[in-house]
Amino acid sequence: MASDIAILALTEGGHALARRLARSLPATVFFCRGSLRRTMEQCWHDHDTLVCIMASGIVVRTLAPLVEDKRKDPAVVVCDERGQFAVSLLSGHLGGGNALAARVASITGGRAVITTASDVQGKTALDLWARDLGLVVADRDGLTRAMGKLVNQGSVTLYSDYPLPGLPGDIQRQARPQEADLVITAANGVQTTGTLLHAKALVAGIGCNRNTPAKEIEQALQQACQEHHLARQSVARLATIDLKSDEQGLLEFAAQHALPLDFFNHNQLNGVDGVSTSAVVLRATGAKGVAEPAAVLASDGGRLLVKKMKWPNVTVAIAEISNPFGGNHG
Repeated sequence: MASDIAILALTEGGHALARRLARSLPATVFFCRGSLRRTMEQCWHDHDTLVCIMASGIVVRTLAPLVEDKRKDPAVVVCDERGQFAVSLLSGHLGGGNALAARVASITGGRAVITTASDVQGKTALDLWARDLGLVVADRDGLTRAMGKLVNQGSVTLYSDYPLPGLPGDIQRQARPQEADLVITAANGVQTTGTLLHAKALVAGIGCNRNTPAKEIEQALQQACQEHHLARQSVARLATIDLKSDEQGLLEFAAQHALPLDFFNHNQLNGVDGVSTSAVVLRATGAKGVAEPAAVLASDGGRLLVKKMKWPNVTVAIAEISNPFGGNHG
């Protein structure tokens, strides 16, 4: 999906406002007279944000068949041709519609119209707060329920396995995960009725034979997480020996999942104490081990949660980043 904004106009006045907005926004202007439905559908697929200078009813009727999920749909802002109002219509939080409505209004001298309850009441938008901390929501419906409680009752409770930065006033700390509305963890199967928010707190150390396909590496990591009740979504980065810096399957796997991949030389790996050693690995690489010490190093000396697990072509170990919300990780 393109990163720029599509501004769509139907009238000459709307077109003039679109050109004015485009001078301040990274936007492409579309004059849709006679081709509104076709143009709007194409922009929906090609752009991550739409500013529609036309009646909101036209926008709703045209886009209704395309709307699927607020996590994926483009943000939509509707504006009248005089720029008096900029209405955040779709994807106000995660899509940035609310922020764009405010920006459009600042350009036109008009008023942003925001209807999301958390914004109207001045409450924390939990989806944005979770995103900004790099948390992966395990249950979107659960987060929606928590947002409803926050709006209706004024606050929610939170338990975290990790140290946290300062919390908004309407998110209150809870000492027990069983009693919290939100639970920040890298684990699966936590006993709670709250919503799990998976922190990017795990580092997977990977050793593999030459020409091991990405799929095989993925399956090994998934199995390691499952057997130790860890969330695959909490894996923040991968690590291995520098001899694997050109290992195509490993590089592909890291790229597919947007995971940083750290490389360490044999001297660095040999400097890590308390890890499993292998005479075979030492002869082949000069390192007493790969997966375990690489995971420990890339987690800044974190605790080893999963000692090396071996498959025919892959070895996996997993270490924990002790403070995923501070320092260089998270």
